[in-house]
Amino acid sequence: MNYETLTVEFAGHVATVTLNRPDVRNAFNEAMIADISAAFTALGARNDVRAIVLAGNGKAFCAGADLNWMRKMAGYSNEENHADALRLAQMLSAIYRCPKPVIARVHGDAYAGGMGLVCAADIVVAADTVNFCLSEARLGLMPATIAPYVIRALGEQAARRYFVTAEAFDCATALRLGLVSEAVSASELDATVQRIADTLCANSPNAVRECKQLVQDIAGTAIDDALIDDTAQRIARIRASDEGRDGVSSFLEKRTPGWRA
Repeated sequence: MNYETLTVEFAGHVATVTLNRPDVRNAFNEAMIADISAAFTALGARNDVRAIVLAGNGKAFCAGADLNWMRKMAGYSNEENHADALRLAQMLSAIYRCPKPVIARVHGDAYAGGMGLVCAADIVVAADTVNFCLSEARLGLMPATIAPYVIRALGEQAARRYFVTAEAFDCATALRLGLVSEAVSASELDATVQRIADTLCANSPNAVRECKQLVQDIAGTAIDDALIDDTAQRIARIRASDEGRDGVSSFLEKRTPGWRA
């Protein structure tokens, strides 16, 4: 898997996708947007990958949009701007809807669109020195394509503040708001990410995939008869699956399930 703006490495069942434009603080342009979309689509389809780590090379995790890319946008027509923004939105969707759990390893600052990458991940592990910022309003813009993911991660009330103020906030605030899953020292970052990845890989791959989909499908949904029946259908289906049967029987028989053998 060769990409212009990324590196992809494998260790066991874990793939690490690293943003690799350190000279521009991993700001994304058309090439990076295409690379990220392609990488997560490809990794999501691989049976040997059970978890994906999204990381950054250099001082920053991601500074948002590349300045040269932004200069090009200034001359775009409305139709060109829409097509360009749609590619960005589809990139975020590729991360969010990837069937494999995604851990964001945030070692440095995440600004603007970089916040979108963080919020599209399932689990966020950040160095406790990291700062976050939704800076679009300072430029006369708004964080539209990243908004669905940021609002889910931050909550509506915090998003109402940080969208309009464009204030930077620290890792402790991000942890309190629920954006960050774990905040650790820089020296503990890799070990923490590895521990979580190992935990994911020890679980049933099918169950992990179905659990991720379950949250996306029912979060915010009214608890009515249709939802109750839907959840009953899901548990019935997974009980009858190969991994479901193997998992329950291995627990009762005190043996290792097939996906860990």
